[in-house]
Parts: sequence; C-alpha cells; structure tokens
Amino acid sequence: MNLKLKRTPGIYLVGFMGCGKSTIGQLYAEEIGWRFADLDHDIEADQKSSISELFATVGEPEFRRIESAAIHKRIQNVRRGMPTVLSLGGGAFVGDENIEALSENGVTVWINTPFEVMAERVRSHDHRPLARDPEQFRKLYETRLRHYHRAEYHVEVPHGDSRAAVRTLIDLCLLD
Repeated sequence: MNLKLKRTPGIYLVGFMGCGKSTIGQLYAEEIGWRFADLDHDIEADQKSSISELFATVGEPEFRRIESAAIHKRIQNVRRGMPTVLSLGGGAFVGDENIEALSENGVTVWINTPFEVMAERVRSHDHRPLARDPEQFRKLYETRLRHYHRAEYHVEVPHGDSRAAVRTLIDLCLLD
C-alpha cells in the first residue's frame, strides 16, 4: 500500500466540473471496499442549500471558505482511520492551502477528461453556476488546469468512460 495511504487513507479525486469524479469515485470506492463521499453533497447537507444557491447568496469567496472547512472536516475523518474516496468540487483543488492539506493526508488523483466531453455533460445542467457562459467555462477550465497538474496521479478518461477510469485507478496499485 502507498505509505501515505497507510497513515491517512484518503484518495481525493480532483478535476474540472463534469469530468466524472463522482461517478468514478463511487465505482472505485465500491471496488476497493472504502466509503465514498462527495464534497459538494457534504456542503449542501451542512449548509441546507444547493451549491448554486450558495454562490448566489454568499458569493464565491465565502463558498470557497465553506468548501475549505468541509475539506478539513473530511480530512479529520480520514485521519481517524476512515478510508474514504472523496470527490472534490472543480474549484476545491485551486487554493494552495487545500492542495497542501489534501496532498499531506492521502493521495490526489486528477480525473482528466477531454474538455468537449465535460462541456457536453454540463450544458444541460443549470445547477452549475460557473458553467452558464460557455466562453467563461472554457477560460475557467484553462485557468484551473495548472492546479490539476499538481495532483500526484493523473487518470486520462479519453471518452468519458468511467469504468475504464476505475480500471486505471486499480492498475495504479495505490492499495498494494
């Protein structure tokens, strides 16, 4: 097993919105027998509000503060020995503090899906406030790429095939 995972059993899936983190994370957690969590769901349950409502009412800076607190709460559970595959929101792996905390307390994995696949997935969803303007969506993606590259492992998902991504994660031998 990866030495970091022995100390803090957390696998953190990062990537842009619509890349498949939640679907891949659920399938992977089932495969390895760990619990799965979605950070956006944690935030919505804790705040009793949807992500899009939070963006509208408190703004992005406050949302990012709430998101960081949710990350630290999950990390505490992982430190207590609760093996978890955690899907992060698309902007959660942008702040240096979040990147450092996640990297020091488990393994980070970038789910790298082609932009066109992600754009198609989010096009029909109005619950993603940062995806409403296609031009801004692309700029945001390009801005975040350098942060995603900081993940320890990169999993290419060329056709948006979640099952193939899970097989790749298994082949990485993170748990051997």
